[in-house]
Amino acid sequence: MKQKHRVRHYALALLKSILAVVLVALMVVTATEVTPIYDFEEGAAFHGPNVFNPYRNVADSCRWKRANFHTHTKVESWRNECRFTPQQTWDSLARYGYDIVTFSNHNELTVHPFDSTLQVNVYEHGYNLFKYHKLVFGCPSTIQFDNLLPFLTSHKQFQLDYLAPTADFIQMNHPFRTWGTSEYQFRRLTGYRIMELDSGKSTENEYWDWALSAGHYSFGLANDDLHKPDRTRCIAVRCNFLCVPSGRYTDLHRVLLEGGYYSMRVPDYGDGNFEAKREGNKHLPSLTAIGLKADSTIFVSTSQAADSLVVIGQDHRRLRVDTTTCELEYTLPPTEPYARIIAFFPGGEVIYTNPFARYDAATAPDPYREAPHPINLLLTILFNLAVLVVFALEGYAFWMLVRRKKKGRR
Repeated sequence: MKQKHRVRHYALALLKSILAVVLVALMVVTATEVTPIYDFEEGAAFHGPNVFNPYRNVADSCRWKRANFHTHTKVESWRNECRFTPQQTWDSLARYGYDIVTFSNHNELTVHPFDSTLQVNVYEHGYNLFKYHKLVFGCPSTIQFDNLLPFLTSHKQFQLDYLAPTADFIQMNHPFRTWGTSEYQFRRLTGYRIMELDSGKSTENEYWDWALSAGHYSFGLANDDLHKPDRTRCIAVRCNFLCVPSGRYTDLHRVLLEGGYYSMRVPDYGDGNFEAKREGNKHLPSLTAIGLKADSTIFVSTSQAADSLVVIGQDHRRLRVDTTTCELEYTLPPTEPYARIIAFFPGGEVIYTNPFARYDAATAPDPYREAPHPINLLLTILFNLAVLVVFALEGYAFWMLVRRKKKGRR
């Protein structure tokens, strides 16, 4: 009987300890849920007499440089997600023809491994449970606070708003791998300049069109989000080609906000064979010309014939599809808000261009705008009061559990 009583006693103590840990975790999560509650506008399609050309500063003599901006490396902290140093990661990407690599570890700035002139202050903000992550470019330091359960649109907008004062610009990371993102949210969120493309679940990036169709202009980057450079399926499968003179931040900053680049999805050539993969990466299709003529006619040509050149427009509609060709011209009708081009190639490669969009050149330099989202004071007070009440209840439950535990010891 004493043995059974002792086992029951230890089991009960273990259960109480587990409950205490769970309650503490819940209190931490609840404490981070504070946020303003915003009134979002519905958004409106791009309009105006002019068509914005993101490739307006791309010269015919441009040498495209291959880049990856979302790269993880070994760090000396609990946030470590990679066992390879910045130098090892750089060397791995260089073998596949990358010219530019920036290191974007979670909530930590990483020093360039061998050339301080190539230093880019960028980090991936976020360690929340929904994987709502952003790349923060041009920041002097990192911001550590995060909403651990950013389930509201207001949570996501709040993060963009408090990161903005410390950043030159922000990229929205891997939307399809972010739990809880929806068309409703993408038609309302603003404050980022770049959308990360092709997380592997979609080659057409419809979430980008949700935002563009609501008049939220952004450029697109496709990055490896590299954690494991020793695995062929993880490295050199997404990249970007920039018309930029160097990898210095002054040049990158200018081009990334001008739009003079295109993104690409690349197959895992050789299916695990590193030599075949490196050889395949030497012969990627590319853009040989892209731009705007006659004010509203988009033109593009590729180095290899594509299976199809697809023009995507408002609400993710296919405006035109040309097959087995390396050239396309498309005149954007006055009633069509924007168009972007996707090129699908026989080898599985996919190229994404930045969007051409309608705007009024007399009133703005480009279609990008910050949509207003005023704070709803009443809802803000009520929501945060509810957070406080939940936190207090969790604290009371924890206190009662600990109190009883102490009584039991007596």
